[in-house]
Amino acid sequence: MSNATLAVPPAPPQAPAKKWGDQAFKLITLLASLSIIVLIVALGYILYDSSKLSINKFGFGFITGTNWDSVAGIFGALPYIYGTLSSSLIGLLIAVPLSVATAAYLTDLAPVWLRQPVVSIIEMLAAVPSVIWGLWAILVMVPFLRDYIYPTMQKVLEPIPLIGQLFSGPIYGVGILSSGIILAVMIIPIITSVSREILRSVPNIQREAAYALGATRWEVTRIAVLSYAKRGLLGASVLGLGRALGETMAVTMVIGNKSDISASLFAPGYSLASVIANEFGDATTPMHQSALAELALVLLGVTLTVNIAAMLLVKTFTTKETRRVA
Repeated sequence: MSNATLAVPPAPPQAPAKKWGDQAFKLITLLASLSIIVLIVALGYILYDSSKLSINKFGFGFITGTNWDSVAGIFGALPYIYGTLSSSLIGLLIAVPLSVATAAYLTDLAPVWLRQPVVSIIEMLAAVPSVIWGLWAILVMVPFLRDYIYPTMQKVLEPIPLIGQLFSGPIYGVGILSSGIILAVMIIPIITSVSREILRSVPNIQREAAYALGATRWEVTRIAVLSYAKRGLLGASVLGLGRALGETMAVTMVIGNKSDISASLFAPGYSLASVIANEFGDATTPMHQSALAELALVLLGVTLTVNIAAMLLVKTFTTKETRRVA
């Protein structure tokens, strides 16, 4: 054995100090993130300041009131809250199953030659202006539903206890159900696009493991893909709900614009965004303007509350495995 002194390996170089560019980039991204919070707070404060006159006069009665009379100076927002939530919920119930099914087909089942053309069409549908959808609904969708679909639905569903109340009364064509359907048509491209990207992010090892255990294609899609991506799909649904709650033009054209609360989905209704769009230009008194500003504040509050509740629901019903897919 040699008595030569073993060479001591040189110490590893010290990590260089962070460059100023890294610090600047971190600061810029931090400011960009905080700006979102600042914008929401500033928007809420401006709406609150503009609606002080209405808030001081009506208080919480503005939320629970059902009478809206600009001439008499009496304002209640409950019919508009009901119209917004009910039409958005109908749109979500229709859009989510169709969107998830479409995304699953395009991701795992569709032939390769068909995927890109369908994806391109879906992306183009997401870019169609809402007024175009509203015009199509008035000229095509509403007459078809009024003359063919709604009478059949009423004939079949009205005799059923409890459920029948939702499909009773005269059929006008325009109404809560029609607004929910057009909302579903508008948010399907958004939910489908996001859901497709989420399903594509599921690791292939999930699918391969299921196939190795003898699962069929449907079982692989249901257990290995959809179950794994549950949290992300719920998040996509929340994005669609946010679009539905704030939609204005298309809903205004088909909801009927009547400030009543009716159990029938065929009855006309009104939404928060619609009444603001229809009346803001004609609001001549300070109280009327303040009431419309408070409606905007209520719409902001409803949107934030529903989205926060949906996010909490996602966290509650999500396992640790599905949380890796966002």
